[in-house]
Amino acid sequence: MEMDLLNAEPAYEETQHKLKRLVQSPNSYFLDVKCKQCHNITTLFSHSQTAVECENCGLVLCKPTGGKAELTVGSSWRRKGD
Repeated sequence: MEMDLLNAEPAYEETQHKLKRLVQSPNSYFLDVKCKQCHNITTLFSHSQTAVECENCGLVLCKPTGGKAELTVGSSWRRKGD
């Protein structure tokens, strides 16, 4: 399969494994999550392996799954570094 290495399609690059992309990059990231009860902002990891609770009210912000952590319904979030 011929491919233009200078102008790779972003949709194609997204489907590739993280080590087989033209520029290697991880699939994980940090994110800011706002608690839906007290509106406190907490930084957590996208692939967190432990349940993260809000520091103020104790509400569970995310629970671990096999890969990416599952955020609680109703909490707003944004990706850090963008």
